[in-house]
Amino acid sequence: MNAVALACVAALGLLLFGLGLSVSALRFKLNQLSSHAVVADSLLHRLVRAHGNSTEYVPLLAVLMLYLGAREPQPWVVACFVGATVSRFALATGLVFPASMARPNVLRFVGALGTYLFGAALFIALIVGA
Repeated sequence: MNAVALACVAALGLLLFGLGLSVSALRFKLNQLSSHAVVADSLLHRLVRAHGNSTEYVPLLAVLMLYLGAREPQPWVVACFVGATVSRFALATGLVFPASMARPNVLRFVGALGTYLFGAALFIALIVGA
């Protein structure tokens, strides 16, 4: 198994579960255990969106990384593992830390674009057997 693939999957898992724990802790602190008001500027809304977005992409990326990582991947595939992982962290950071989600920001753009590009490259690697 490729060590970079394992490290990236571990990092993505920490991101996903860390965001989930953050949402739960903030819900408890704010006493909003079942729902929240959809206010784009609230920290809870930003955390919920970052966690929700991560749950949409992280599992499949992790499966791709584990599968490809078990097959002696080429260096460009390993680079895509890292690129996809960095992109997911950039997107989450770009969702959580700015004061508002109302305006686009560079981290969200780079994170989303990187997720699409590196994810597509991983699917190509899967198809061509790289």
